[in-house]
Amino acid sequence: MPPIFKALATIMVWVLWIAGLVMGFSVFIHGIILGVIYGPEPAPMEVTVGFAVALAYGVGAVVVMILRKKIE
Repeated sequence: MPPIFKALATIMVWVLWIAGLVMGFSVFIHGIILGVIYGPEPAPMEVTVGFAVALAYGVGAVVVMILRKKIE
């Protein structure tokens, strides 16, 4: 395989990883500001889905890194 694929996979891993971190912290901070995470009632579905999407980004980054290592 040409080395450009390894570089593109590395860029994709970093983009997915950083996007997942930013999304996870954004959902967490937004939930604290609105008072829905530590409130008396259970957190609404938007918070749960936001964390799930952030986790999916992180899992996607791990999968792409595994595929990148197999390219070598």
